[in-house]
Amino acid sequence: MSWNTQAQPQWGQPPVQPPKPQGSRPGWAQKRVVIPSAVGLFFIGVIIGSAGSSGTETTSRAKPEPRVTVTVTAQPKQAAKPDDKPAEPKEKAKPTAEDTGEEASVPNFLGMGLQSAQDTAQAKGFYGLSSHDSLGRDRLQALDRNWKVCSQNIKAGKTVPTETKLDFGTVKLEEDCPAKDEKPLEAAGSKMPNLAGKSVKAARGSLDSGTSVTVTDAAEGRMVLMESNWKVCTQTPGPGTKLNGRPVEITAVKFEENCP
Repeated sequence: MSWNTQAQPQWGQPPVQPPKPQGSRPGWAQKRVVIPSAVGLFFIGVIIGSAGSSGTETTSRAKPEPRVTVTVTAQPKQAAKPDDKPAEPKEKAKPTAEDTGEEASVPNFLGMGLQSAQDTAQAKGFYGLSSHDSLGRDRLQALDRNWKVCSQNIKAGKTVPTETKLDFGTVKLEEDCPAKDEKPLEAAGSKMPNLAGKSVKAARGSLDSGTSVTVTDAAEGRMVLMESNWKVCTQTPGPGTKLNGRPVEITAVKFEENCP
């Protein structure tokens, strides 16, 4: 026969409570509570902040920082050091003229081609150059290599300032130089000049620009197109006659032809 060894409560005494596990709080059942790490950290921070805020509150006002003015002083340029090489000057253009002074000796241009004569003059320092038709036909020297020099206005060998203008009397390469250089006709003014033997172009140039001029072929009735290739045979009015605005009539033939 077995007996219950657990002490029975005696009459009038409180019942004996069973033993409680160590570390447990009265009235609470033992439960395992798991708090997520992030939430736990948040609550820990709130608790710490609340603890730190308790007590006397201290308020401080930051003083404004003083304004700082910075003065910049331009630094003077440093003097060149003795070992610094100076900038090399630009090379000047070399003169092409043989004589670099203000005066030069005039070369002999007779017999030269017009282009060669001009090149020689420029090499000596003469740049004021002109040319004209030695036959008095008032032709233009359009292509200088097709003309040759028959005369020059400054004698060869004379020393003159390089600013002096040199003028060459010329004819075409296949032509002969005249014994005397024909000078261009001067303006007639109010009187009719002598136009016989002159080119039609030179005759027209000697008259007033407002003068009416009629030119006809004295031989075959051809049209006079290149007036520098035609010479005057007759003129109306005659030489020395006062023009007073009168029209002028000219008959002409080509230079290689004879007047009728």
